[in-house]
Amino acid sequence: MEPKEAHIKPLPVPDADSQAYWDGLKEGRLLLQHCKTCGHVQLYQQDICRQCGSQALEHRAASGRGVVHSFSVVHRAPGPAFKQDTPYAVLLVELAEGPRMISSLVGGDPMAVQFDMAVELVCESINDQVVLPRFRPVPS
Repeated sequence: MEPKEAHIKPLPVPDADSQAYWDGLKEGRLLLQHCKTCGHVQLYQQDICRQCGSQALEHRAASGRGVVHSFSVVHRAPGPAFKQDTPYAVLLVELAEGPRMISSLVGGDPMAVQFDMAVELVCESINDQVVLPRFRPVPS
């Protein structure tokens, strides 16, 4: 018999570095960090620019548009919590602003995902505290 916890999907736990990112998703915005010194754009929240080391970073909302750079369709769930979701597509999305992020497909057939397929952000509310970034196909 599996423990009850095995049927609960893990959720992110914001920390001091990522709180602004998660708050932005609650407001329907995917926030990227822009370096005021060198112009580098980064997704994962940090205290410094990964390009030049500057601390002069500001948050700006992304357009929410991107293309599928790579993907994998999951047919065998990694655990009981994901069993009802299969098959599902895990995406590596190249955002219009440059950074890439891992997410999943919603609102489309996972078997129809293709490289360079246009996608757009969907902010999926999991509960009162957690909103996750997902992507759906852009109608052609």
